[in-house]
Amino acid sequence: MNKKLILIIVAVALVCGGGAAGAMWYFAAPKADAADAAHKEAEKKKKKKEEDDAKPVKYLTVDKIIVMLRRAPNETIPHYLSSDLVVATPVDKEKETKEHLPLLRSVAVRTLSSLQMDKAQSMTIDDFATMLNKAFAEEYEKNTQEQPFREVMIGKLIIE
Repeated sequence: MNKKLILIIVAVALVCGGGAAGAMWYFAAPKADAADAAHKEAEKKKKKKEEDDAKPVKYLTVDKIIVMLRRAPNETIPHYLSSDLVVATPVDKEKETKEHLPLLRSVAVRTLSSLQMDKAQSMTIDDFATMLNKAFAEEYEKNTQEQPFREVMIGKLIIE
């Protein structure tokens, strides 16, 4: 009787262990597939970016973006920021980028008008360009659209 009981316990333990191993394998497979898909997607984006970087570039301008900067609490004098943007786009996406210029202007106005005078004065040209490129990337990601240009640069910046 003891041998039968031990054999039954061992058999139940093996069946439970096999079931647990099978469940782990079954539920772990989608995660591996998802990780593979994410890795492939990242590789695809990287390859596409490298291909886009190799293409010839056309430069488009967004002229005369003028915004009123936010005032400090006890300040009465209005301050303005005027900027011209230069958009670097692959030649084959020039038409699409031109169609998006009103959106670019709108996002730039929204982003730049949120600045206060003291912060705007302390920023460098690269800081402005980085801030605008980040805002454009967020806008296109929010709209689930592909950004038709590489980057936006500052052509002119006047803070008054």
